[in-house]
Amino acid sequence: MLTAPMLRGDDVTELQNGLNHLGFDCGRPDGIFGPATGRALDDFQRNSGLRADGICGQQTVRTIQLVSRQSGTGPGVASIRETEVFRVQASMSAQRVVVGQFGGLSSIARSVRRGLREAGANVMPTDEYEATAQAAAANRFGATVYLGLEALTERASTVSYFAVPSFESIGGRSLATQIVNALHGALDCPPELSGMRLPVLRETRMPAVLCSMGPVRDVIGASQEITDALIRAVVAWSDAPFIVADTASD
Repeated sequence: MLTAPMLRGDDVTELQNGLNHLGFDCGRPDGIFGPATGRALDDFQRNSGLRADGICGQQTVRTIQLVSRQSGTGPGVASIRETEVFRVQASMSAQRVVVGQFGGLSSIARSVRRGLREAGANVMPTDEYEATAQAAAANRFGATVYLGLEALTERASTVSYFAVPSFESIGGRSLATQIVNALHGALDCPPELSGMRLPVLRETRMPAVLCSMGPVRDVIGASQEITDALIRAVVAWSDAPFIVADTASD
């Protein structure tokens, strides 16, 4: 059992390698149970539905081993928790959607929330500045999906979902692909699909997507087209949340 900060040894190195493999960043595996390892362990426990006590006991070890045996698109932490979420019937009326934005795109976020409510979803807004705060809000709400909007200063557009080398969020990739396809034609800069380990994607306990678009003036100018595209994508995704379509550029 690993409990004490600054504990050293091969067991700590093995823990660090396991957490790093799963996308919970301990930094360079050095065999020292320092602050970075403690934070990564706490994050893993929260994301896996375990008690986040910072103690690497038998249950935590078994969970790390179980998830680590998976590879590619197999059921890692994200896929395990998504499977639990989608035991409910796939439909808009079953969706609890959190729509967040990080400044500059509040009008689009409001319109998307309104459209999703009209489509039958239970929708909650969040405008917290910190990504971890938005993830925590989505978790408290018991969301089935998180959609984040981020304004960029440069001309670029990226739709991100949670992914690390060992596994990815299938539900997140499915929604991100729907959004990329829906946004084609709505933006001057065609959106790129990207698997990332951003905190708001990693710390949510449901499929999560972050849409980063810029510059703000151009995005606001196309707000109606973007709003309609995002609503269409979420509605289409809710019918088959684990089916990943080809992107428009494929």
